[in-house]
Amino acid sequence: MRPDAVHRVLDAELAAARERRGGEPPRVLDVGGGSGVWAVPLAVAGCAVTVVEPSPNALATLHRRAAEAGVLDRVTAVQGDADALDADASADLVLGHGLLEVVDDVKVALAALARAAAPGGAVSVLVANRFAAVLHRAIAGRLVDARRLLDDGAGQPAGVREQGQRRFDVAGLEAAVRAVGLEVELLQGHGVVSDLVPGAVLEGNPGAAEALAELELAAASLSPLRDVAARLHVLARRPA
Repeated sequence: MRPDAVHRVLDAELAAARERRGGEPPRVLDVGGGSGVWAVPLAVAGCAVTVVEPSPNALATLHRRAAEAGVLDRVTAVQGDADALDADASADLVLGHGLLEVVDDVKVALAALARAAAPGGAVSVLVANRFAAVLHRAIAGRLVDARRLLDDGAGQPAGVREQGQRRFDVAGLEAAVRAVGLEVELLQGHGVVSDLVPGAVLEGNPGAAEALAELELAAASLSPLRDVAARLHVLARRPA
């Protein structure tokens, strides 16, 4: 199965970083990286990964997963959060995946991610999409909740909280990233159609999984499909 849109972009970014480093392992900083969903595969791919995560339980799981994958020497775990990040501007790639939904201050967190990237380095941000949440609630029959979420987002370009989780739209996410001095190179959808296709469709139709992957990649950067994806992904760069 082909890689999804986010993995494809990150693979290309890390390949470029490895080339700049003359073959040395790219340095990745995963802020709010939890149990290593992104960090461990990146370490397996040869990156040197530092994970900053406030939960000791998540870090324990990260340690176990890294050990099982044989990459414990490539993963450094630091207990902390984005607000307390002591950035040293050395990372080729900084990840903030599923982070901005829960931080106290979006601008402070994004500024910390930007400072952690080396000049010319990249910042990858993955967030929940408000408009996708509206549609999913409507489809599920939760019409009042859908309307409330739609109305609550008005005038809040940096994202809107709903029951403890902030959600974003394309314009708000792009504005928030640019506000901390990062240059937005790509804004795409993640989970544009894949989250809507029942598993039975994939199981009962040979070749359906590959076809879905191709459709997902084609739709990821195509507005308006991108604008209602389950998640929004930005790749931005710190000016050199």
